[in-house]
Amino acid sequence: MRGYALGLLALNLLTLLWGTTFVVVKGAVGEMAPSLLVFLRFLLASLFFLPWAFRLPKGVWGPGMELAFWLLLGYASQAIGLMHTSASRSAFITALNVVLVPLILGLVGRRLGGVWLAALLAFLGVGLLSYDPRQPPLNVGDLWTLLTAFTYALYIVRLEVHAKAFPSLPLTAVQIFGTALLALPWALWEGVRWEGIPWGAVLYLGVVATALTTWLQTWGQRYVPAPQAAILYTMEPVWATLFAFAVLGERLGFLGGLGAFLVVLATFQAIRRSPA
Repeated sequence: MRGYALGLLALNLLTLLWGTTFVVVKGAVGEMAPSLLVFLRFLLASLFFLPWAFRLPKGVWGPGMELAFWLLLGYASQAIGLMHTSASRSAFITALNVVLVPLILGLVGRRLGGVWLAALLAFLGVGLLSYDPRQPPLNVGDLWTLLTAFTYALYIVRLEVHAKAFPSLPLTAVQIFGTALLALPWALWEGVRWEGIPWGAVLYLGVVATALTTWLQTWGQRYVPAPQAAILYTMEPVWATLFAFAVLGERLGFLGGLGAFLVVLATFQAIRRSPA
């Protein structure tokens, strides 16, 4: 139970840090190619894991590269999507993974019990939190972000398996190295342009929103089951909204407040279930 409690703490801290990234990424892809942004943030993050590069446990490269593949698809599709859709809509569509994770696990025969109620409550809450009647109908950015939701759901499911089999730091190191390596051909294909790169945003995304958050997620999911983790991750848009309110002075409104309440309620409902 101590590991489970610390895992919950790690994943909640993770969502707080994630909550700051949508606006940062949206601003960055307005000034640089998404491929270069993904490559640079993971290349920078990989520097923090060099001490583990030379003492990796046997067999970690295969699982780590599998996770890196899902990470690349998720980060890339989200960055491309944010070129065409709003940060709030991106957060809502990405939150579809809270329903997709139990669906995937259910299809492979895992019994989930009451987690469905918490998942649906969380998804409804994110919908209310992200709702903006001024936004245009479905666009190509939304479709890219839908791919983010699917790949991220698969990443959460597979991470639960591998995080229990390998130490967190070496597994995180391989994921980071692997994602940078897989992103390099994409960046070269689009053409690397160094002019106008927002280095402050890249530094923040690489150090805080990639190196630290990937380790927190890998370590946290060693103790927290995937369906509950997916529900906890829906706290991300709640933190994002609170961050926008505190720093930018944006107002939440009644529907947003109701949505945030439902997400928090869903989170408590998920935590109440015994770890399995």
